[in-house]
Amino acid sequence: MGADKALLPFSSFKTLTEFQYHRLKKIFQNVYISCKTRDKFDFEADFIEDSVQTDVFAPTAGFIAAFSALQTEKIFVLSVDTPFINADIIKKILEADTENSDAVVAKTEEGMQPLCGLYHASLVDSFEQMQANNNHKLGYLLKNSRTTFVFFEAHEAFLNLNHPHEYKKALTLV
Repeated sequence: MGADKALLPFSSFKTLTEFQYHRLKKIFQNVYISCKTRDKFDFEADFIEDSVQTDVFAPTAGFIAAFSALQTEKIFVLSVDTPFINADIIKKILEADTENSDAVVAKTEEGMQPLCGLYHASLVDSFEQMQANNNHKLGYLLKNSRTTFVFFEAHEAFLNLNHPHEYKKALTLV
């Protein structure tokens, strides 16, 4: 992208992060923002900073910090750069959860969407081992865990803002 996606202006909000936070507060009772440091954000929210600081831009440390801070059995995870995941998609993922699942993750024709899903605390040891081994491949973890995949055909909803042209397209869809 050439810039920190989390800080890009989006809709009527100063940042994509703030947009996602306010949007998700309408769906979930509690919304937390996982980040390396909260210093770059200038709005009030519940932040969970990575407990392990690394130069690697991977979500592994975020998963560890979130489970440690929240002391909960499950967390729903959504990346900041997927602003069109809606309540219906989230509900379908949550409804597909079972007590035998380690994770319930969205999947599209393009493949699995590891940062749109429900994760169980049963994966904490795996996340810690991944962090220790500097292995941050969520796809590998999900393929080797008890993961339930929920298929979606809604391509626009899973638009991921990785490149400037995708960001520009997203701005026209808001």
